[in-house]
Amino acid sequence: MAKIHELSENLTNQIAAGEVIERPASVVKELVENAIDAQASRIRVEVQHSGLKQISVQDNGSGIAPDQVDLAFMRHATSKIQDEHDLFNIATLGFRGEALASIAAVAHVEILTSTDGQTATRAAFAGGVKKFQEDAGSAKGTKITVGDIFYNTPARLKYLKSPKTELLKIVDIVNRIALGHPEISLTLASDGKVLLRTPGNGNLKQDVANIYGRKVAEKMLTVENEDPDFTLYGLVSEANLTRSSRNFISILLNGRYIKNYQLSSALLDGYGNKLGGKYPIAVLAIEADPLLVDVNVHPTKEEVRLSKEKELSRLITSAVTEALMDEDEASPLFQLTPFKDKTQLDQLEFNLKPNVVDTRRPDDFQLEVSQVAEPEGKTDITNKKETESKETKETKETAEKKENKQEEKEEKTSAPEYVDLNQVREDDQYVLTKSWDQHVKEQTALPPFAGGEEAASPVTSKADQLLRQHLPALRLLGQMGGYLLAEHGGDLYLLDQVAARRRLEYDQILASLEKDENYQQGLLEPLVFDFSVYDYQKLKDQLPLLRQLGLEMEDFGQNTLLMRSYPTWLKGEVTVQVRELLDQLLSSRENDGKSLLKLVAAKAAESNVSRRVNLTGAEAADLLLRLQTASDPYRDASGQVAVVRLSQNDLSKLFKKEK
Repeated sequence: MAKIHELSENLTNQIAAGEVIERPASVVKELVENAIDAQASRIRVEVQHSGLKQISVQDNGSGIAPDQVDLAFMRHATSKIQDEHDLFNIATLGFRGEALASIAAVAHVEILTSTDGQTATRAAFAGGVKKFQEDAGSAKGTKITVGDIFYNTPARLKYLKSPKTELLKIVDIVNRIALGHPEISLTLASDGKVLLRTPGNGNLKQDVANIYGRKVAEKMLTVENEDPDFTLYGLVSEANLTRSSRNFISILLNGRYIKNYQLSSALLDGYGNKLGGKYPIAVLAIEADPLLVDVNVHPTKEEVRLSKEKELSRLITSAVTEALMDEDEASPLFQLTPFKDKTQLDQLEFNLKPNVVDTRRPDDFQLEVSQVAEPEGKTDITNKKETESKETKETKETAEKKENKQEEKEEKTSAPEYVDLNQVREDDQYVLTKSWDQHVKEQTALPPFAGGEEAASPVTSKADQLLRQHLPALRLLGQMGGYLLAEHGGDLYLLDQVAARRRLEYDQILASLEKDENYQQGLLEPLVFDFSVYDYQKLKDQLPLLRQLGLEMEDFGQNTLLMRSYPTWLKGEVTVQVRELLDQLLSSRENDGKSLLKLVAAKAAESNVSRRVNLTGAEAADLLLRLQTASDPYRDASGQVAVVRLSQNDLSKLFKKEK
């Protein structure tokens, strides 16, 4: 049996660091939160090589006394709680006393701190061991420099992402902290270049402008609400200003950025169905009694346990709804329409009531025979015009029958590869014959009978494979709403007009992108797109890829990209379309060019074909013809069903008829 022993202090610190310090962004988060707890009004964060080489956080807070520097770097040493009662009444961002100890265990740390702005203390730690401490001079506050992170735990370095990704993580966490504390001036610089600077004047909308751009800040609505337990204040975007992911939603509880799915859902519920599957930009600052919040459930304190969560969710939903209603009332197009609480069954009963409307006909009204459903065999028709109409109709039907017989004859002579079991055959050519033996021989040669690597693939005939990829030649029967009705070989086909047009639009755009035929339309005035620091850094590195996609954009500085022309396959409002495409690219996890081409083509097709249109008979027939050669005529690029086939057997089952 292995002997039990106590772990060394250095090893326990490294284990604790694995929970608290995951990447350079974790170091920035812990140090900035400590600066906020020290009542700092100005904080400057500087990183070199995305924080992998060095991280520096300087503040003008209260500082640390010379005799307490050693305690600050010890585990579970803190000035923020005294006993177990304080654990349930935490009003600070940090309280565990693990941050500095965990950082010093896996990096080289130097601290310069002063409590009075006259005398200061400088000390250095490495691998959890103090190297030196000396007197120095400094302004009031603390500056902590962290270098060579994970130098003694190289196994953790392999879990870090690219330097660009690590920098974006730092930018994201600093943005969240800045939004939670608009009263603090926060500066973030990377390799000498300032990425973010907030004024610290308490104006949340101004911070939003610095982070997300001025145009976004102009479309933000103020939300305010409170109850005996919670006070809510923040900004939410108008319903027409959306993004494709939740990354632009920041929920701050007592100044702490948290992740809470229920509260995010409550925010979305406040918009109702106005978002259309997108997500708003929102900053919600919640003040609550610390007794209602348990922040001691996660090492990084991003997840908390919250009492009265349902009450808070209702508070958020009502606040967002009221803000949007106020905005609607300010619009001249606003109209208050009554809510219709009618089910389809109620509507059906209403339509079937005989006395709802006056159905009496004029005395001189005569019903045309063609409108009456005559029983089969009843031929007592005296009107000459009706007889001629019927003869004309019968002539057309006879011609169609002859044409169908001719098609059936051609199909018989073309030796089909499968038997349609739903169609009654009057001949005996499908009884066991030589062709049957040949068919069995071909089937046994296919997997899984043949064995080998392809044994797991399904057995499908060539005809099934052909039908899976191509539509047969359909004959248009008519239109109903946004749907087309067609038939082929006695089978009924229902087509969603919008989904079918999106598939054709997707194929056309994708072919243009793959051939690099991105014909450009020049603009009289260039379009300017503002981004957050996070998005700007991501897009700036993808400018060559954007050009390949037909989006000719150039870096304009100050978190801004410039577009002087746009691809001709973009239709509608160019600014909106380009913004949606860029948001889709930012939220996508696809990195290879081919996947991004398909992503852009699908998004552009969805935007270009957004609603149904009234098609003429010729246009509908042309749509059916072009759909035969589509890459996947049965669904659009997003997977939405475009074609539904009902065979004669399916129709018989629907009407419960025997074969």
